[in-house]
Amino acid sequence: MSRIGKLPIDVPAGVTITVDSDVISVVGPKGNLTVPHLSDVTVTLEGTQALVARKDDLKIAKAQHGLQRALLFNAVEGVTKAFSKKLEINGVGFRVSGGGQEIEMLLGFSHPVKYKSIEGVDLAVEKMTITVSGIDKQAVGQVAAEIRSLKKPEPYKGKGIKYADEVILRKAGKTGK
Repeated sequence: MSRIGKLPIDVPAGVTITVDSDVISVVGPKGNLTVPHLSDVTVTLEGTQALVARKDDLKIAKAQHGLQRALLFNAVEGVTKAFSKKLEINGVGFRVSGGGQEIEMLLGFSHPVKYKSIEGVDLAVEKMTITVSGIDKQAVGQVAAEIRSLKKPEPYKGKGIKYADEVILRKAGKTGK
């Protein structure tokens, strides 16, 4: 039995889940999300809880059991609380401006870098911090990873874009004579 898959999902008040043959829809106060309904598992609603059970003990069914529960849990959490990631920009002359769907960054290149986020993901800029937020956990993580990949932090001076909770291991530079 999957340790994650067997856990029930608490459905808070104001969130409705509808299960179809190929898609599960989750509607809440922040918005609505759809999750694919995997073939080898069943999703049942019992009162204020959603339960995920697998149809048989095949290897694919065991793999899909925990995955389906995690996708459904993230959708329920996203439509109630929303997700966010913070990115910090470090470096002399590095700047960021904008907000909403589009930001512009000066990252030491010969040109400013413009980034436009995908639908449903908002960008907020405060000094040298970018906050990526939205209801879809996968989309928020993808946008944050794309912004970070524009100028990854380097280990000698720590310049670049890093996650707020990320620790950059610093290296000692060359020692001159």
